[in-house]
Amino acid sequence: MGLEEHQAWLVSFYKKRDWYKFSPEIRMNFLTEEVGELARAIRTFEIGRDHPGEKKKDKAERFDNLKEELADVVDQVLILCRKYEIEPQEILHYSENKLTERFKDQQ
Repeated sequence: MGLEEHQAWLVSFYKKRDWYKFSPEIRMNFLTEEVGELARAIRTFEIGRDHPGEKKKDKAERFDNLKEELADVVDQVLILCRKYEIEPQEILHYSENKLTERFKDQQ
């Protein structure tokens, strides 16, 4: 499944769950929450967590959690793209063009 295909599936899923109704401002709060969860997943994967209330995870479980949190961040970005009617491919091109232009003298 490509990025645009996933975005269409995601929007449909969110609409069925009545989650799509939230404004971009509220959606940004969800993205911030997911970025925090990603930060915890990266920390846990890289240096571990020593918390008595949590089960110790092996490397495969920590890596799986890292992928889950990355997916959650991407999903929130894709929903924001749809809210603003921006195609995901356009964001990728924007990134490439910006970086190429910014560092053109260093290539």
